[in-house]
Amino acid sequence: MSQITTHILDTARGQPAAAVPLALYQLQEGQWVEIAAGVTNDDGRVPGLLDADAKFPAGTYRMHFSTAEYYSALEIAVFYPYVDVVFNLDDGGDHYHIPLLLSPFGYSTYRGS
Repeated sequence: MSQITTHILDTARGQPAAAVPLALYQLQEGQWVEIAAGVTNDDGRVPGLLDADAKFPAGTYRMHFSTAEYYSALEIAVFYPYVDVVFNLDDGGDHYHIPLLLSPFGYSTYRGS
């Protein structure tokens, strides 16, 4: 398992959110630098987003979820065209799971396990 993982659950539909584009960024010298990108599978996950043995330094990271593309494909109006989740990694090399609970008019996230 990679150090940073994610999954998306569409709470309005009661199922994983498939085909959601997302990107992971690292804040480097005041600039966001993309370090990975992918699209969620039928389980709402992106296997292989990062190498399993890659360890990232302590710092600030951002997971960008392109929710407008997802809801547009479902022909559902969406209030939040994207969701950015910004979080800090410590230098311990721990696993960070960034889940997104999503609906057309709201979202929630937490540090998962």
